Amino acid sequence: MTTPKPARRGRPRKSETPKRAPGRPAAADNPGLRERLLDAAIACYARQGIAATSLRAIAAEAGVNPALLHYYFGDKEQLQQAVSNERLLPLVLSLRDGLGDANADVFDLIGRFVANIGRIIETHPWLPSLWVREVLCEGGALRETLLYDKIGPLLPRMLAARFAQAQAEGRINADLDPRLLMVSLIGLTLFPAASAPIWRHLFGADDLEPAAQRRHALALLDRGLTP
Repeated sequence: MTTPKPARRGRPRKSETPKRAPGRPAAADNPGLRERLLDAAIACYARQGIAATSLRAIAAEAGVNPALLHYYFGDKEQLQQAVSNERLLPLVLSLRDGLGDANADVFDLIGRFVANIGRIIETHPWLPSLWVREVLCEGGALRETLLYDKIGPLLPRMLAARFAQAQAEGRINADLDPRLLMVSLIGLTLFPAASAPIWRHLFGADDLEPAAQRRHALALLDRGLTP
């Protein structure tokens, strides 16, 4: 009598879910996660400085595992470069909007610059404190990248040249130095925004909206620029 053979079992079906590549975090497929990590990095940089910010702190800010930062950016230096190239540089370069018209009146250029600063600060309130900490202060991590290498030749020097031209034509006060006028523009826009928590508390000035600050800056500039 022939012994019956056991029934052959079929191969188990392969899962339709694609396998994750080795070393790829499961959460890496989350849409928009990379942008959220950049946002978290900027928040930490503005609050405590780039040098004092670890990848672990940024991961905690974003509510993710630190492995995701390594997956997307590699190391701390590469993350800083990504923040600079993808967030800070385009933002600062947008200050040039409307300032390239060679025939524009110098007073119009100043008004546009102040308006551009105000627009950027309102949508990115972290910029003034980050600029002061990482560009203005000695040893700032962004000074070389944003100021000397890319920003300096593009905007401040261009405006200073336009101011010098207007001064030679007798259109603005001869006692002004065109280079220091550019410094004054920054001093009347970015610095008040960076120090707002101090002067708002000191003067009880929570009622001063950004538009009022811009009008104040333009009034001072208008009086000082007039020949």
